Amino acid sequence: MSRTSSESRDIAWLLWSATTPSAAPNFKTALINPDAPRGSTFPPEHKINLVTLWLYKMSDKLELDPLFNKIDELKPQFIERLRQAVAIPSVSSDESLRPKVVAMSEFLVKELKKLGFHDIQSRELGTQPPPVADPNLQLPPIILGRFGNDAKKKTVLVYGHYDVQPALLEDGWNTPPFELTHDKTKDILYGRGSTDDKGPVIGWLNVIEAHNELKWELPVNLVVCFEGMEESGSLGLEELIGREAKQYFNKVDTVCISDNYWLGTSKPVLTYGLRGCNYYQITVNGPGADLHSGIFGGIIAEPMTDLVKVMSQLVDSAGNILVPGVLDMVAPLTDKENALYTDIDFSVEELNAASGSNTALHQKKEDILKHRWRYPSLSLHGIEGAFYGAGAKTVIPAKVIGKFSIRTVPDIDSHKLDQLVFDYVNKKFAELKSPNTLKVELIHDGNYWVSNPFNEAFTAAAKATEHVWNIKPDFTREGGSIPITLTFEQQLKTDVLLLPMGRGDDGAHSINEKLDISNYINGCKTLGGYLHYYGRG
Repeated sequence: MSRTSSESRDIAWLLWSATTPSAAPNFKTALINPDAPRGSTFPPEHKINLVTLWLYKMSDKLELDPLFNKIDELKPQFIERLRQAVAIPSVSSDESLRPKVVAMSEFLVKELKKLGFHDIQSRELGTQPPPVADPNLQLPPIILGRFGNDAKKKTVLVYGHYDVQPALLEDGWNTPPFELTHDKTKDILYGRGSTDDKGPVIGWLNVIEAHNELKWELPVNLVVCFEGMEESGSLGLEELIGREAKQYFNKVDTVCISDNYWLGTSKPVLTYGLRGCNYYQITVNGPGADLHSGIFGGIIAEPMTDLVKVMSQLVDSAGNILVPGVLDMVAPLTDKENALYTDIDFSVEELNAASGSNTALHQKKEDILKHRWRYPSLSLHGIEGAFYGAGAKTVIPAKVIGKFSIRTVPDIDSHKLDQLVFDYVNKKFAELKSPNTLKVELIHDGNYWVSNPFNEAFTAAAKATEHVWNIKPDFTREGGSIPITLTFEQQLKTDVLLLPMGRGDDGAHSINEKLDISNYINGCKTLGGYLHYYGRG
């Protein structure tokens, strides 16, 4: 296609002005006002066309190909590093595996030293508070480290966690959960912690390795904070952040967390809101020991019967919370907020694919997103002390503990919620007139969080995401919880960005947890790109 002389001059002028600092004012003025004079060479009738706009867009793109190519080149090493991390069963909720959680912290310290981090600290947190079986159980350490200390650069604090959820092969895993398995047909990595949260934590280390290999200077100062109790309430972290806000974390400009997921499976997102989580347990005590149902069945009050009856009255099959007063605290849906759900890229088919079933409670995209993001939910998680396993054991358990949680949203008050739950559970148990005893208690809680998706950190992350994935990310909220997000924001008096690596169907907390290799490698590129775009400002 031939161009007019006017178009050719426009392109030539724009190329020159986009790369010449002294021309920047004219360049920007022309974009805002196409009729503005651009000097004696080009008269004002030359309009800025689509080509010039495209050239301006391209001028805003950083030259990161060497970094991205190096990340591609180092893919085998990056997979091996993740394999070593997944092999450590760092399950924080299992007291017997606490030494493995500590071993995972030691692995990270070794990797940080190898990569050139300095001021690396392993902060001990002391004894874990009850309820615990071992009153002397020690909390795993929080790992801190620095990379760079240039006063002229911005400082980014990166948070992640190195503990994982429990996983057993007999739960239904297709492969051993603590052996990273590469399905080469699908190009997917399977293993506990692959996406939650060892993949992203290792991803930050990969970014540093790629810079080291290139002998590139990191565009920001990096501070890392890796904890080992996120899956068990982040015990001890909030206090450490408060102590270190003006010490180790002093002069942090922003916080980045990669511990969440895309909404679906095909489009990247940036997350600006999270639900909170209040986790409860109900303990029912009965006979002094487990009993034979053939001898005692029908003549003693069974704790399991009472527990099941009480828990069945917490939530119905349609997902409605039955505890009075909870929904009364939820912020009303405004017309402005309601309009936000229309343009989000998501469908009920993606929900079904992520859950591996056709069991969605809602069929409209907008209803699914609202109930995932801005309405509370109550989930029943399990019963401790009951018979579990194959076979037919006819035992009457003497003591059973039911676990459930409520995901909280604006404007639910956590303490008021606790009291509503306690009062309701005790009322329902009293109605049974059982001779057994019941105790309901809060195990841990974390508040909801909502941020500003138009600040400097989100803008940089959006540019990096589009650079890597060639598509603008959706801005979303999330149904999960990262309890410490709000603490970072309030204590450090700075913004927090959620920059996910994995997809919505990764199965975090479930069997066959996975991370697509494309997300792992491109996720590393996105993390690295974010540091460059944020560092540039």
